[in-house]
Amino acid sequence: MTPADDFRSDPRQDPRRDASTLPDTTPAGDPWRVGVLFSRSGVTAISESEHFYGTVLAIEEINRAGGVLGRQIEPVALDPGSDPTEYRRLADQLLQDEGISVIFGCHTSAGRKAVLPAIERRNGLLWYCSLYEGFEFSPNVIYTGAAPNQNSLQLASFLLREGRKRWHLVGSDYIYPRESNRIMRDVVEQHGGEITGEVYLDYQVDTGAVSRLVESIKAAKPDVVFSTLVGRPGRELYRLYRELGMDPQQTPIASLTMAEGEIKAVGPELCTGHFTSAKYFASLDTPGNARFVAAFRERFGADLPISQYTEGAYSQVHLFARALEVTGTLDTQKLVAAAMQVSFEGPSGELRIDSDNQHAWLRPRIGRVRADGQFDIAWEAASVIKPDPYMTMYGLADIAGD
Repeated sequence: MTPADDFRSDPRQDPRRDASTLPDTTPAGDPWRVGVLFSRSGVTAISESEHFYGTVLAIEEINRAGGVLGRQIEPVALDPGSDPTEYRRLADQLLQDEGISVIFGCHTSAGRKAVLPAIERRNGLLWYCSLYEGFEFSPNVIYTGAAPNQNSLQLASFLLREGRKRWHLVGSDYIYPRESNRIMRDVVEQHGGEITGEVYLDYQVDTGAVSRLVESIKAAKPDVVFSTLVGRPGRELYRLYRELGMDPQQTPIASLTMAEGEIKAVGPELCTGHFTSAKYFASLDTPGNARFVAAFRERFGADLPISQYTEGAYSQVHLFARALEVTGTLDTQKLVAAAMQVSFEGPSGELRIDSDNQHAWLRPRIGRVRADGQFDIAWEAASVIKPDPYMTMYGLADIAGD
């Protein structure tokens, strides 16, 4: 294992490198070794680095407070480079070569699907904090990100109530965008809306392809564009949207994934007026979030963005620590059972796991990008919402406004 594989270098020098733990404070007893599998390079590096730094901050806080049952958490962090094949290979390395059973990691559904066979075969436990398309259950995964009934339904309800009936669906060509757009198409059409187009682009398309996409959107004249484009094409959509004459006030882009880090990369002036549905925004005005933001800034400085990805990773590590305190063991079945007995009051509110499906109860919010790159909260749920990853029962009534 090289220095780049653990948390011993300072990320403020290079955002693709790992952060430092506090080795001088390690108490007696073997550490709790865990895997960290987020990309700091490749097409999803911006969002996954935010997962990574949230994980770092939580582990350092726990270790500084004495660890769990007097033992430090020792992370082994690897960079899959946004490549599903590397995710699978490195998951095998952590589970088999390193003897690690708990992994915090994966951002895209392609990455999660790649590691799932390795996790299940070796009875490991993946803590997965990204929003995703739903319709999955594994006894070896704790899903702490939003399911579709905790972000897509709220976004559809909010925008339909604004009178935005004509929707254009655009996405990257893999499972999450296609499934998310299938859900959104069903919801919009069932509630009197119309889909004006549905387009998918490869991760590696050139700028010309994104320009042609924007021109096709202009020709279709929708009321809103629902984007599940990720990586560079997603950022180029927001940049070219304004440059090619589209007005976000008239025809906004609505997303589940466009967060503070990518807005900073695009330029806030080009993103102002667009919508994102998420459980967390860094602009939340609560005492808990103020403490979180202050701690993050003290550790990493003012330049690194804070987003739903940062907060999600941070909160799930704290929830894991509480479950581990109950079990005193990294045994997968015992940890899963304990995770459903504990909760964590994080920056976005209460985080707890549903015993029916191992997904998290979360409080949905809708934000609109403002000129400083942060979000104004346009709507938020009154309380946390039970996860329904298989969409067994849903409707728009009482979601956003009734």
